[in-house]
Amino acid sequence: MAPSGRPGLPDAAGEAPPADVADFIRFCHHRKQVGWPELYDEMCAVAARREFNGWDHDQFAARGLTFSLFEMPRLAGWVRSVLATSRDVSEPGSIGRTIA
Repeated sequence: MAPSGRPGLPDAAGEAPPADVADFIRFCHHRKQVGWPELYDEMCAVAARREFNGWDHDQFAARGLTFSLFEMPRLAGWVRSVLATSRDVSEPGSIGRTIA
């Protein structure tokens, strides 16, 4: 059993996304600087239109990113961690803004 208590699902806490998934999250947030769940909608649309490296939903799934509701807590955690890290580096003073 996975640490999350559900078979096959990793524990979302502390798990970092793969580097290319982190790049995708930053790409989507740069295009449309919104919080969760609007950013989720943008990510789904970008994947559907293959606007990031030509990847569609299958290519993202091969990299560990799925858009299923079942895995949404992990994706939301990844978004929070990526944007918090991006903010620490590129946007001093913006810690108070809501991400997700």
